[in-house]
Amino acid sequence: MSLTSASSSSDESDDNNMLFDILINLPSPRRFRVRSNPLEDYDDFDFKIRFRLSKETFMILLHMIGENIEHKTLRNFSLSAEVQILIALRYYATGTFQAVLGDHIHVHKATVCRIVKRVSLQIAQLRPQYIQFPNNTVQLQQIQARFYKLHGFPRVIGAIDCTHIRIQSPKNDIGEKFRNRKGYFSLNIQAICDSQLKIMNIVARWPGSVHDSTIFDNSFIRAKFENNEFGNKFLLGDGGYPCRSYLLTPLLNPRTDAERKYQKAQIGTRNVVERLFGVWKRRFPVLAIGIRTKLSTTMNTIVATAVLYNILLLQKDEIPLEEDNLVDNELFEELPSIPTRQLGNAARSNLINHVFS
Repeated sequence: MSLTSASSSSDESDDNNMLFDILINLPSPRRFRVRSNPLEDYDDFDFKIRFRLSKETFMILLHMIGENIEHKTLRNFSLSAEVQILIALRYYATGTFQAVLGDHIHVHKATVCRIVKRVSLQIAQLRPQYIQFPNNTVQLQQIQARFYKLHGFPRVIGAIDCTHIRIQSPKNDIGEKFRNRKGYFSLNIQAICDSQLKIMNIVARWPGSVHDSTIFDNSFIRAKFENNEFGNKFLLGDGGYPCRSYLLTPLLNPRTDAERKYQKAQIGTRNVVERLFGVWKRRFPVLAIGIRTKLSTTMNTIVATAVLYNILLLQKDEIPLEEDNLVDNELFEELPSIPTRQLGNAARSNLINHVFS
């Protein structure tokens, strides 16, 4: 073999090796998964079981927020508004990102996290429209009448209580503030509802270690009652709240027949808010299982499920019958009377003497 031939063969070999190295180091081509359409894949019943609402209510929700989450381009096969809402709803219905991935939607976990954050924010921003405390005489009278039909307790316009939503520990110095008295990390959520279990007010920003009465004392709704904006109307709360002229609580030790009648009516009427928490958590199991997202996203998720709950109530979109009963059995400790409750105690005694005696 000539020197020229050998040199040519060596150069060709080097070129082949270089080409091989380039091919190895090239990024693998992007693969786009085939995504199904749950609106077409499931009938009405199966769709409702998986996404916690009917197709009709879904289309209403899509109309309200679809334009705000729709991508402006179809580049890289971007997800439609319909699929984004379905992913968020599936997360609310399961409490796990992995379940979403396995439910034939075929998207990456990181994408799911971003979608839950985006959709939850948009739904939560509907709060002023769907979570409102009554602000006119006609509404207040209607709510009072419906409460009175329950157990004969007069002038009630709301039942108030708090419930804990489990969260992951915030990874910073304030983490321990979120550990509640039961030992796990949570947000303590205050809600006020009417006799039909509609959420009229929600506060979803306080750590689990904060007491119910502290949340109420720092709430906007308490300021409205303090300013006498509702006249002689009442809220009903449990023993975790101080008794006030506008917030009536149970007696610690009822002795007379009138006090026992008051106690029975107060507890029976107030029970609607405890039922609310059970129904709300059963409708959106992520609230019962726990939320493992950033704190801001977690708060938006809680408010978003509350907004959705009221939308479903308005649309008469009932929960499927074949569901497990995830009732929140949380009990709150009774607190002894303190001097600041004297005005509330007087209002409560006056009601007992004139209505239940």
